[in-house]
Amino acid sequence: MEEKKLIFSAIQPTGTFTLGNYIGAVRNWAPLQDKYDCIYCVADMHAITVKQEPAKLRQNILSSYALLMACGIDPERSILFIQSHVPTHAMLNWILCCNTQFGELSRMTQFKDKSQKHPDDINAGLFTYPSLMAADILAYNADFVPVGIDQKQHLELSRNIAQRFNQRYGDFFTLPEPYIIDVGAKVMSLQEPTKKMSKSDENPNACILILDDKDTIVRKFKRAVTDSEAEVCFRDGKDGINNLMTIYSAVTGKDFASIEAEFAGKGYGDFKTAVGEAVADHLEPVRTEYARLIADKAYLKKCYTEGAERAMKISSRTVAKVYHKVGFVDLK
Repeated sequence: MEEKKLIFSAIQPTGTFTLGNYIGAVRNWAPLQDKYDCIYCVADMHAITVKQEPAKLRQNILSSYALLMACGIDPERSILFIQSHVPTHAMLNWILCCNTQFGELSRMTQFKDKSQKHPDDINAGLFTYPSLMAADILAYNADFVPVGIDQKQHLELSRNIAQRFNQRYGDFFTLPEPYIIDVGAKVMSLQEPTKKMSKSDENPNACILILDDKDTIVRKFKRAVTDSEAEVCFRDGKDGINNLMTIYSAVTGKDFASIEAEFAGKGYGDFKTAVGEAVADHLEPVRTEYARLIADKAYLKKCYTEGAERAMKISSRTVAKVYHKVGFVDLK
């Protein structure tokens, strides 16, 4: 029997996932479990590159873990863990930092963006966190990493770091490949459809959270920015409608031609309501399952403890071999 390829992916615990997080990443993780060996992680160590309130962070970590399960990640079929519970990530990060060039890190667009957003806290972790991201992936020698368009640069750096290590110390790391979905890879703001949807948006109507109730979701879609043409079709210059069509396609499975036919001769009001209702109905099982899981803290603890143990077993073997390769004295 052919050995399954391995997929690794992680998400930061920034509270409730947005519709963009869900469509562009998380909801695609569950089906991958049928075809690949999957390792999924709540990346809490990455989260502290910006200032966090400790009690809120702890709450967000648990919430994110439960949300991943509610979105279909099965801790029996996949390894699902919390990053800080597996110290091998930090151990491997230091080795990889020493195989990463300053210039490479300084070119990372996310470092530039976050530095502008947080000018009072441009810390070393913010600068070097792409090498920690590489450690997350390379600790398991992942074959594929599901990434959004904005994460491709980081994955490319992970490949460069792995290549550099292999050239210095002999072939060891697998070079991870991006796993990119076609539709819904980037969900835009409902109020500024040229910008990515973000929960940090000052306008609450710009962002859908996957735990929003149905009335809230429909209301936000009704207020979505469109254009003056009143024609539901996908083309350049119709950023708002293009975004809504992308979202509607992602939750219904209908292609753009079918959507255009469905709403031919109908106004934007009908279309926006239909998108809102389709999204709300699609997310209803996630909201229900999340409520059940977050109420059962003992079960969550059992899952993340076992997940950490399984992740540690794999990654500790990788780190031991890496330590030997770079010339450290073996402990065992």
